[in-house]
Amino acid sequence: MQKISKVAAVLTAFAATTALAGAAHAENNDNGKFQFKVLATDVLPSGSLSTVTDPHSLTATTGPLNGLNTTANDNVTPTIAVEYFVMPSVSVETIAGISSHHVSSPALGGVGLVDHAQVIPFTLTAKYHFVGLLPAGIKPYIGAGPTLFAWINDRPSAALQSSFGITRTKLSSDVGAVVQAGVDVPVGNGYSLSLDAKKYFVNTNAHFYTAALGDTLDAKVHLNPWVLSAGIAYRF
Repeated sequence: MQKISKVAAVLTAFAATTALAGAAHAENNDNGKFQFKVLATDVLPSGSLSTVTDPHSLTATTGPLNGLNTTANDNVTPTIAVEYFVMPSVSVETIAGISSHHVSSPALGGVGLVDHAQVIPFTLTAKYHFVGLLPAGIKPYIGAGPTLFAWINDRPSAALQSSFGITRTKLSSDVGAVVQAGVDVPVGNGYSLSLDAKKYFVNTNAHFYTAALGDTLDAKVHLNPWVLSAGIAYRF
C-alpha cells in the first residue's frame, strides 16, 4: 500500500503541474541542446534470492533460501540528470546519485541480511520526446538503455554476525537494463517541471564471509527496483 500511495502522489503532482502549465501558457526554450535536472528520487527496491550455494554447510536452511523474497527499505535521495538533445525529439541522458538500503527477508521473520548497502546506479538512456502531442509545450517521453549498479559500501547485519559469524559481505557490481517514461512540463524561461519513472532490471551476486571459512554463502539477488523522480529542469 505504501508504494501504491507514492505512485498516486506522483500522478497527482503530474495532474497539478499539467493544469498549471496549461493555465499559464508558459514559454519554453526548445532550441537548447542541453538540459540539466535537479530531482528528488524515491528508490523502491524489490527482489528475490536464487541459486543460493552453501559449500561449507553453514546452515541447514540454505535449500529453502532458494526463491525467497527479500525486501529493502525505500529511500528518497537527491539526484541530478544531464541530457543532450541530438534533435528536438531525440536525446541521451545520464543520471548521478547514491542510494542506501538495508536488506532483510520476511520469510525468515524479518531477519536482516545486509546493512547500509550503498549503490551508485550509473545509467545512460536514449529518449524519444513526443513533441507537439500535448498543448502548452508539455512533452511526454519514453526511453531505455544500459545501467551499471556499482556497490560502494555494504556490511552484514547484526543477526548474521551473531548467528552465523558472518564478518563481511560483498555485493558484485553488475550491468543491467532500464526503461523509463516521464514528462517535462514547461513553466517559462527554459525551466520545466520534470516527472520520471524508471524500471531497472539488474542482478547482483551477494557473497558472505566468515573469518574461519572465507567465502561461506553465495546468492544471486534479482534487484529490479522502481525509481520515481520529480524536480526542476533547465534547458539551455
